[in-house]
Amino acid sequence: MHPITHPPLAEIDGQMINVATLAQAVDAAVGRAEEKRGFRLFTLNLDHLVKRRHDRAFSEAYGQADFVSADGAPVAVLARRQGAEVERTTGADLVEPLCREAAKRDIPIAFFGSNAETLEKTAQSLRLRIPGLTICHLEAPPYGFDPTSPDAEAAARRIADSGARIVLVALGAPKQELFASHVARIAPDLGFVCIGAALDFIAGTQARAPLVFQKAGIEWVWRLASNPVRMARRYWLCALVLIRIVAAGAYGRHPILRT
Repeated sequence: MHPITHPPLAEIDGQMINVATLAQAVDAAVGRAEEKRGFRLFTLNLDHLVKRRHDRAFSEAYGQADFVSADGAPVAVLARRQGAEVERTTGADLVEPLCREAAKRDIPIAFFGSNAETLEKTAQSLRLRIPGLTICHLEAPPYGFDPTSPDAEAAARRIADSGARIVLVALGAPKQELFASHVARIAPDLGFVCIGAALDFIAGTQARAPLVFQKAGIEWVWRLASNPVRMARRYWLCALVLIRIVAAGAYGRHPILRT
């Protein structure tokens, strides 16, 4: 296990948060990459808290993360209730500033996940906007990809061989966190940043919530209205776990794992 190395700022339902702001997340990732030290950076939201309670492998992957930020307004609020000056830092918000800082410091980037069309469009867009950005590897795994399989290990070796030092992983939870955790031993010098649908937003293949929803911390309202059939159950479970955490004051408790 390679546990969190930055001091914890808050603990939500047994999960530590140790990255307070977007700037800190970028500095932590790029600093490690400059030192050629591997890392895993995850962004904690309510859906992840739900998954941690039911999926032991996912919970263990989170426990091995080096950096964890608060992705989602409720998680940031819970952290602030503990006295931590934590701001919302999402995977979607991380990509461009991280790429800009990597370009300044000549750190090569890889994209892993999503699909070939999205990867190409994203890479083209970021290269146009960020002079000097080196994207040395693009890989979209096949449908049904197992993030803890020999195929995942082979993918990690290809990424490492490309010269990349930071990998933006866009597989969605829990696959992206399981992949980053599993292949860290195969490619110990790589830094993995899990970013969800961020590349789709940049490529324009998915629409992110309007800025007013983002600033208000209610992107979930936009997503629910856009896809109620898919999102209703997810947000119901998120609401339940939030109620349980608040009611129990579960800031120092370990999550309940159910088999």
